[in-house]
Amino acid sequence: MSYMFVLGACISCGMPFSFNPRYVPSVRVQGTREPVCKGCVERENARRIETGSDMPQLEIHPNAYDPEEVV
Repeated sequence: MSYMFVLGACISCGMPFSFNPRYVPSVRVQGTREPVCKGCVERENARRIETGSDMPQLEIHPNAYDPEEVV
């Protein structure tokens, strides 16, 4: 059995983290998708709640930060 994950830097805070490229939340920057770490997603969701924003909560896929099994 093999597993795959990607190491990269969060586009928001710059901290390195590992993620599953299929499911990680990301933002589009100059035509490419850049990953966002779990901490930044959670902080943004908290900010949206605190400010009463109409923007929906960002969803985190259950496998977003786990390796993916490769068959």
